[in-house]
Amino acid sequence: MEKFETVTGVAAPLPIINIDTDMIIPKQFLKTIKRTGLGTALFHEMRTNEDGSENPDFVLNKPAYRDAQILVAGDNFGCGSSREHAPWALLDFGIRCVIATSFADIFYNNCFKNGILPIQVTEAELDKLMDDASRGANSTLTVDLASQVIKGPDGGEISFEIDPFRKHCLMNGLDDIGLTMEKAPSIDTYESKTADSRPWA
Repeated sequence: MEKFETVTGVAAPLPIINIDTDMIIPKQFLKTIKRTGLGTALFHEMRTNEDGSENPDFVLNKPAYRDAQILVAGDNFGCGSSREHAPWALLDFGIRCVIATSFADIFYNNCFKNGILPIQVTEAELDKLMDDASRGANSTLTVDLASQVIKGPDGGEISFEIDPFRKHCLMNGLDDIGLTMEKAPSIDTYESKTADSRPWA
């Protein structure tokens, strides 16, 4: 998993509440178990017209936001089904951080397991960040995980809270497999002792 330390990039405003996982990645794209290639289907029903052409009014289709790395969204982001393809699609598109006033629990947990930082802020802070994100090409934010601050284009800062263990995992690029591999020496020692003491096992 890619480490998350500091991300500076364009923030895209998506002022919609209750964005569910089917909106993030529709069910017809769930046939793969690969984590790559899903970025093209991110927000498919909003990004494309019925004839398959791009919807020029959708924020991520606008030139200023095509390479957005941060998403500023409405309340209850990631509700709905528990599909892990949702953070996969966001990450494959290039989104490393989602900022909202609240998240669905399963989606929130899945973000950390896939290298995405979900940040919960107050309504007043979200309003400020949404305004910053509405500046088009000038909507650059810096998310500093070590310092736990979001820096706006005007120099303002917003602090955020994060569980220390989750922070450690993100900053060191540790998913569940990575955490297990950190214990590899202890696992090897245990297996060696078991093989000597119980060769029949």
